[in-house]
Amino acid sequence: MGFAADVFAQAAFDWLVGSGQKQWWSCIMQRQILALTCTLVPLLWSKLSGIAMAAELSTSINIKEPRWDQSTFMGRAKHFFTVTDPRNILLTNDQLAHAHKVISDYKQGIVSPGLTEDDLWKAKYIFDSAFHPDTGEKMILIGRMSAQVPMNMTITGCMMTFYKTTPAVLFWQWINQSFNAIVNYTNRSGDAPITVNQLGTAYVSATTGAVATALGLNALTKHISPLIGRFVPFAAVAAANCINIPLMRQRELKHGIPITDENDNRLGESSKAAQQAISQVVVSRILMAAPGMAIPPFLMNHLEKKAFLKKFPWMSAPIQVSLVGFCLVFATPLCCALFPQKSSMSVSGLEPELQEKIRANHPGVERVYFNKGL
Repeated sequence: MGFAADVFAQAAFDWLVGSGQKQWWSCIMQRQILALTCTLVPLLWSKLSGIAMAAELSTSINIKEPRWDQSTFMGRAKHFFTVTDPRNILLTNDQLAHAHKVISDYKQGIVSPGLTEDDLWKAKYIFDSAFHPDTGEKMILIGRMSAQVPMNMTITGCMMTFYKTTPAVLFWQWINQSFNAIVNYTNRSGDAPITVNQLGTAYVSATTGAVATALGLNALTKHISPLIGRFVPFAAVAAANCINIPLMRQRELKHGIPITDENDNRLGESSKAAQQAISQVVVSRILMAAPGMAIPPFLMNHLEKKAFLKKFPWMSAPIQVSLVGFCLVFATPLCCALFPQKSSMSVSGLEPELQEKIRANHPGVERVYFNKGL
């Protein structure tokens, strides 16, 4: 770029001298023209190069996979920090529709004019935050992973503030399990529909389990340290997750989830894969809730002894919600990253009949892959 500018400037100067026109120009004017030429040529060259680069965006970028290496925890963490970004819930329908069009076009080999690689990945993560990876349908707003932090910080903070009376326990455990039912349904694995009956069974069972656990532990902790009582909501949430998630995804356990080879060729449905997927989700959900429900109780137990909260007791809820929110900002993506989203297992771990089918039709396949859900 600098060489082209120098050559152009030298040619202009040689023309001036060689053509006998030098007498028409003062020395100052020559310098100004040559300086302007040396400035404009590189700028023009840069603009033209940028346009060419944008027009030449490769269609071979694999946007079916995340941008970062998912075989490492750090790569998965970067991916989920982007997917769970709470700012994604503020995106308009037009922005979501634009991202959907960019990604859909790109998958068909159509590159939008002026599209850069950064623009493509930005559109992909907007798309991933709002559309289900298996069904392609737009997910319910509060069921998206980007809504996890604002929704959970509010619900969890209130559960941990109002845990002493039976009506409060009933109300907030009901709110929490209603939210969990929406999240579990929204982030289910596979493209098979779930019936209203299955939804109702999972919802009622999880809510009953959470409330029973919370009320039972509250009764046991009446005569021990108040600090221990603050952990009752966490125990109830852990118990409810162990009930809610398997029940909400019971169809997957019964009929299996889609499994593919490494090239995304569908090989069948496996209940064994569903068991592994659901187990991983239960573990990550419990650990996701742990920091926000384990750290604030110690801090609140200390703060409530101070003069400020004794004078302004109504500030307990906002402070608790803020503390939970701070924990969840980090816990949500990091716990989602514990296991690969595109999980895998050995063919030998599948059902015997499915093993035979795969070995007969796809003899080179040793591992199968599946979306574990969130």
